[in-house]
Amino acid sequence: MPRLSALAEARWLTPGRARAYARLLLALTIALVLLWIATSHGGVDRAGHPLGTDFLSFWAASDLALAGHPAAIYDPLRHGAREAALFPAYVAEGYTPFLYPPTYLLVCLPLALLPYFWALAAWLGLTFAAYYRALRALLPGSALPILAYPAVLVNAGHGHNAFLTTALFAGAARWLGGRPFVAGLCLGALCVKPHFLLLAPVLLLAGRHWRALAGAITGGVALCGASLALFGLDTWRGFLSTAPESRRILEGGLFPPEKMVSVFAALRVLAAPVGIAYAAQALAALAAATLLVRARRAPPRGQVALLVAGTLLATPYMLDYDLMLAAVPLAFVFARAQGGGFLRWEKLVLGASFILPLLARLLATRLSLPIAPLVDAALLAVVARRVHPAA
Repeated sequence: MPRLSALAEARWLTPGRARAYARLLLALTIALVLLWIATSHGGVDRAGHPLGTDFLSFWAASDLALAGHPAAIYDPLRHGAREAALFPAYVAEGYTPFLYPPTYLLVCLPLALLPYFWALAAWLGLTFAAYYRALRALLPGSALPILAYPAVLVNAGHGHNAFLTTALFAGAARWLGGRPFVAGLCLGALCVKPHFLLLAPVLLLAGRHWRALAGAITGGVALCGASLALFGLDTWRGFLSTAPESRRILEGGLFPPEKMVSVFAALRVLAAPVGIAYAAQALAALAAATLLVRARRAPPRGQVALLVAGTLLATPYMLDYDLMLAAVPLAFVFARAQGGGFLRWEKLVLGASFILPLLARLLATRLSLPIAPLVDAALLAVVARRVHPAA
């Protein structure tokens, strides 16, 4: 079966061609960003969305908190009114709620010290720098794949936080082996987006990473304590009151499942009942957790790569910009392949994972083909194959 063999080995994807494709993607990214900005009017793009889109929610939350009303960020009327003051036409069609815990408000707090567009530029610039430096530590050599990864464009277009969360996971991968407490601090800081921490206890407990566990607890408690001291108990009560709304958004179609890349959302795109979607999501999380337990004696960097790949499948709330996280397992496998070559099917899976952020929403929206969980599962299998032999 020569064709299948060629596909498995991805012989058409030579290093020279891979670099050429990456350069093309990077050039396309830069061109699209420039075109997006150039064709906007008054900070609103041709689709009627403000530049940065979801960043509007972060900036409005910062503005309310700096004005002394942090609990108001969980009040749709007051938070929505602050968004509408900036972009009334956009907010009239769709309000962007703030559903993050007050720990994330610590990150957002300084944003409104700058006008919206300057704050957006600073936000993306600083978080991208953190992502770039963290990934360079995992993937020595050419920086081209890090810059050309299509999720960079998707995250920047939304003005979202995936550069930051990816940098924290990459920091954990870098330091778990040599500076475990610092690695734990990185994981603890992910309490700003706690649904990404579903599998972290499995990694830390199964691998007996006690100093990293101490760091994670320290980081999480410090951020929770700081947010409580700065913003008060009412702000935390406001956040907890959003839980039913978050569930309605996930289950009730208030947020189109086509925009999401989780197992739960994929089944909802295919019209599966909510109960079936949750059951499949739970099985995916259990499978990822099982692989983490099996890899408890693997090298620490491989364990974190497996953690991140598993997280892509474990949480039901995962959007296309969150595919930025896949940069960590991709970097791990690429780095391992530089030393001993690619294993069978690896090039094909890595190539599919690399371009997935460009295609996931498009295929789910236009063709009802939610391919993201399948590609993420293949990436998880590739990483598991790399780390389990050492277990």
